Amino acid sequence: MSRRSEPPPTAPSAPPTKGAQTRRAILDAAIRRFGRDGYRATSVADIARDAAVGGTVAYAYFPNKESLFLAAMDEDAAALMAEGAAAAKVVPDTREWPKAMLFAVLGVLDGHPLARRVLAGLEPEVTTRVLEIPSLAELRKVCAERLRAEQLAGTARADIDATVIANGTVAIMLSLLMSLAQLGPEAAAPYGDDVAAVFEAAIGPLPSR
Repeated sequence: MSRRSEPPPTAPSAPPTKGAQTRRAILDAAIRRFGRDGYRATSVADIARDAAVGGTVAYAYFPNKESLFLAAMDEDAAALMAEGAAAAKVVPDTREWPKAMLFAVLGVLDGHPLARRVLAGLEPEVTTRVLEIPSLAELRKVCAERLRAEQLAGTARADIDATVIANGTVAIMLSLLMSLAQLGPEAAAPYGDDVAAVFEAAIGPLPSR
């Protein structure tokens, strides 16, 4: 009798190198320090001290303070937007997933101090760069894929361009986030159903005549 072949065991992922661990520690310290004190009031030496590395070690990974700030901002924003992407993937209701995406991000905003600071407009020199945050491209992709799946299922309008609507959905969400980062998440609570209704009207199937 032939034996059923077993799949090869999955190789364990290699532990991060010392260099990767050091870079991670510097980024984590930068997110906390920039998020608390802002760009101008923070020095690379402050961050190195928080990360428990030598004063010049950060320059081996980031050429200057600006590059460290931008890397930290992208890192913190990526973790924040991942919450929204996860909600957009798993919430089953066509009416609810855009609202769930927004509120998932709002719910963890306080845990991402640098992203919150930038969204609140406290770093005006980089506010315009928010739309270029790399993690937004992934969020747009997730939304577009969700819309295409709903179009195939007949729960979203077939006459809309999924990519265009996904881009608009993320832009609207980001605008709301920037407002609510200043006003506080509690300001959004009364309008959650209204936001859902707007998206439902935009993407829901047209009523039959």
